[in-house]
Amino acid sequence: MYAAATESLIKQAREIKEEELQRFCGRIFKLLHTKDVSGDTVDSLQRLQLIVSATKYARELPSDLVLKLQTVLHSSSCPEQLLVLSSSIIRESVPPSVHSLCSDLSQDSRTFSYVASVVLSQAGNREDVIPLCHHLLKSLESRLSDGLISKHALPILSKMTTAYPEILTDDQVNLVSRKLVDWLRYASMQQGASMSSGGFFSGPRTRQPAPLMEVDGVVTGDFFTVLCVGQSYTEDQWMNMYAFSMIKSWLLTYDTDGTTNTESDDRSEVDSSVMSMVSATSSSSRLLSPKERLREKAFEYCQRLIEQSDRKALKRMDTELQKACIIESVSIIDIICGEDPSYVYRAFPCIKALYGRLNGDFTYARALLPIAQFYLNHSETAAVDSEAVFCQLFSHCPTEQFNDPMLAFEFVQFCLLNSSVLQDRVANYRQSFPNLLKFLAWNSSGLIAEFVELLPSLVAPDTAIELLHTILDLPCLAATLDLQQRSACYQASDRTTWDQQGAKVAASLDAFRQPSYRGFFLYILRPEAGTGDTIDRLKLLHDILADMAESPRVVQCAQVVPVLLHVYFNTVTQKADEKLMNQLLLVLLERSSLLYNIKTFNAEVQKVFSTHLQALCKLHPPLIVDQSREILEFAGSPANIYSKEDFYTHVVWVIGEFLSVSYDPRCTVELITSFFESLEAVLFEITQVRQSASPPSYSPRLITVLMTTLAKLATRSQDLIPRASLFLSKMRVFARSGPVMACYSEEDTEEIITRAHELINLLKLPNVAQFVLAPSAGGDGPRWHRDTNASLPQAMRAVSGLLHRHSSFLPT
Repeated sequence: MYAAATESLIKQAREIKEEELQRFCGRIFKLLHTKDVSGDTVDSLQRLQLIVSATKYARELPSDLVLKLQTVLHSSSCPEQLLVLSSSIIRESVPPSVHSLCSDLSQDSRTFSYVASVVLSQAGNREDVIPLCHHLLKSLESRLSDGLISKHALPILSKMTTAYPEILTDDQVNLVSRKLVDWLRYASMQQGASMSSGGFFSGPRTRQPAPLMEVDGVVTGDFFTVLCVGQSYTEDQWMNMYAFSMIKSWLLTYDTDGTTNTESDDRSEVDSSVMSMVSATSSSSRLLSPKERLREKAFEYCQRLIEQSDRKALKRMDTELQKACIIESVSIIDIICGEDPSYVYRAFPCIKALYGRLNGDFTYARALLPIAQFYLNHSETAAVDSEAVFCQLFSHCPTEQFNDPMLAFEFVQFCLLNSSVLQDRVANYRQSFPNLLKFLAWNSSGLIAEFVELLPSLVAPDTAIELLHTILDLPCLAATLDLQQRSACYQASDRTTWDQQGAKVAASLDAFRQPSYRGFFLYILRPEAGTGDTIDRLKLLHDILADMAESPRVVQCAQVVPVLLHVYFNTVTQKADEKLMNQLLLVLLERSSLLYNIKTFNAEVQKVFSTHLQALCKLHPPLIVDQSREILEFAGSPANIYSKEDFYTHVVWVIGEFLSVSYDPRCTVELITSFFESLEAVLFEITQVRQSASPPSYSPRLITVLMTTLAKLATRSQDLIPRASLFLSKMRVFARSGPVMACYSEEDTEEIITRAHELINLLKLPNVAQFVLAPSAGGDGPRWHRDTNASLPQAMRAVSGLLHRHSSFLPT
């Protein structure tokens, strides 16, 4: 959310008229022709930048102003602020001619980088950036004394090759690879020259170059890397840092096709043995192609960084840099090993030692992810057991670091990227969903899209029911994690601090520390599945956490549960067998009454239950007979109407739709009669008309569904037809009663009366009623609607004709 003043400025920028914009641009054009850059010029350019960037569509600026801004971009004498504003305005406006921008590329590093950023943002195809590419490569080949062009060229080249990989020829790729090798391996070992004051009576003098230092203060004894520390750096050292920053993307883009020269092909036959893989040395790299040589030097560079990361840094900033270098280095080694398996045997001792050093130190949790990726990709090649690595990763990282948003995102991305491999090769992956869902419970809004994609890979037949319960209890998990964090921060004796959190939170913290409730919270916080589908006395847990129901984190978490439930049911129905289907139905009936009491949460979850109850029963109709006792108990309780009317209505509907011998031969007359009598009693109870009765608190839709279901059941046991007809004949009295008329609209009451009369008329023709109210299972097939001899519309027209010929059947 923006501040009110900022919102006002953005609104003004969006609403500016075209005529006013043209006048404003004319004023800026005149200001840019003055010799000196005034504050008014900068202010006007800032306003124009806001105008062109405030809307989704690109604004068209006068051509003369665009040409002037391009001239500014090419001017080496312009102030930095003017260059920044000019490039930003051109990027956000209607694209100018890219060829005109590339016609006169400057050798000045500042202007070149701004022109390049505009060209890359406005280019529509590869041909638009070819002139820029040629200029970049020419600058890399040249040996300018300042080296500034090359330093600024590398980030631009990296972005260009990522967007247009095919823009470079093989010779150009080799050229850049050779340059990267030189910058990575042969940077100078002395600090850059720095000027110091010679005192009051003498001029400035140049200090003698000092040696570079390691992060722990020791003089560097090996080649230069980004972890070498100095007061200032030479240009080749800066190029070393730039080269390392782009080496990963370069290898991913241009190192996937292997090498093509004959010499390397011949050597690959020799390297097929383990001994030649291990004994490959850097001295032989002179014989390699540019791509192979870059691979070799990048590997050595990353090994040196991993070695340097073991040093005790003197500054906290260097410690953070060490962590970043570990992540990048392991990722690069992983890429190199993927392209050339001979490196796997050289890399594993280093990676294994690194894992042993970092394992258990949760400040390096993010660094464990690329290590796990390396084990996942190469452990089979090296015949190394990786089970301990993934056990540690999935059982400890989410438990200890669930509140780290960056780790949460990267962890889930790791699972998404490798979900198919993890399912096949990592035994505890699917068992770890209670831990993985901690990331979602704590970071709901930021990870919902990722978990929608990840959830299907976590569904397994043996843990599907437990996963469903865990999703439903996700708000409870969010509340428990919140309490766990607060409990760790505030001591039990510090009641003043507790009370400052609010009376409700303080009460929940008290409950969290109670030993008698410890079992509840231990289950909710369990690291892996297998300890039981859910817990007894779940209602008690909801009562304990009732004071946390209004917590923003809990409310936000509750909003993602319906989305996950849809994904879960869409996935599980594709894998479920008959046994699992029955278990799912029982969970729906049970958990419809056992949900954490959060505003709108129960209603939203019950809507999802209603949708997928129909899908389950349609997919496996015998469910109604299999679970007839539980369904009968649920449908026979009028209390369920008042707490979950929508779900109850759908339960009644599936009874009428699927309780039929055509779906299950076990559907006996006795079973149909028991369901009929139960629903008849419910409908009788809720439609009793008393003078003192309060208006009905349920919808007319429930009444019509109950009436229709009774009629359907009566057609399948025709002894029930007189009872159904008699009951339906009383619905007019109910619909016209005072309390009902006061609650329902005229359209609603007419709907009830009309439906009752239609059902009565149909029941007078039992065979026709059975055909209309309970068509065969193939009734939704195309034949029933296209074949004129057997179509459902044809049958309905015949019934309509019969009813019209017998006027006594018509409603009075």
